[in-house]
Amino acid sequence: MQRPGQLDPRSPLVLDTHELGRAPGSMRPERRTVAAPADLGTVVIGIPEGSELELDLRLEAVTEGVLVSGTVRGQAVGECVRCLDRVLEDVEVHLSELYVYPERAAVAVQDGDDEEDVRELEGDLIDLEPALRDAVVPALPFQPVCRPDCPGLCPQCGAHLADDPDHTHETLDPRWAALGGLVGQDDETKES
Repeated sequence: MQRPGQLDPRSPLVLDTHELGRAPGSMRPERRTVAAPADLGTVVIGIPEGSELELDLRLEAVTEGVLVSGTVRGQAVGECVRCLDRVLEDVEVHLSELYVYPERAAVAVQDGDDEEDVRELEGDLIDLEPALRDAVVPALPFQPVCRPDCPGLCPQCGAHLADDPDHTHETLDPRWAALGGLVGQDDETKES
């Protein structure tokens, strides 16, 4: 169960549900553009802190609490795992999260929900950031690529293979390398 802290109603990721009352079926849309919070991503890709996130949500009062559903849109920035070029990825995820009234939180846990999965209203306020993080981060690509057919980097010299598709290195099979050394010795023997 989420433990109540002190939410700031002026924060862009805090939603006020006061006007919904506790009448199941009452609903209101919530559309806003907010700055992305810190660490909204993984090591290789994420939505940069402060960049725009578009929230198109619906807040609906239900018997247990307030259901928040809708979409979140933003742009993730990362690094191609093959060639290390910059990757820009449009992200649009569906969000659906139930915030229970404080007196219903214990019932939700008794009904089998994990305590840490139960999100609780703090008075009339909802902290959207944890649910936002839970929806966005798993939707990001695990191994982002700049394009599906990215050839990557040369494993020997690090050359960008997309810039030089015919890039090769003269390599000897290690099984023949010892014979190459004998050829050089034979030439020295003849000169002596």
